[in-house]
Amino acid sequence: MKINCKNLEAEMKRNNVSRKDIADVLDLSYSTIHTRFNGTSQWLYEECVSIQQEFFPDSELHYLFLVEKEPKQTHVR
Repeated sequence: MKINCKNLEAEMKRNNVSRKDIADVLDLSYSTIHTRFNGTSQWLYEECVSIQQEFFPDSELHYLFLVEKEPKQTHVR
């Protein structure tokens, strides 16, 4: 499962919210936030809820953080 942040990033641009703002609210380093956005590490549910409540209370959580199911791999014999 992968989290797609394209809607979150679009809302951030519309509302002038930076990654540093997100890092500050979550009390995390910028580099940690960067790894969340680029998919190197996973978002925690609590982080997603905090971002939504703090910055985008009128947006649905599932809109900001789209869950993408990874395609099933077929085994070739």
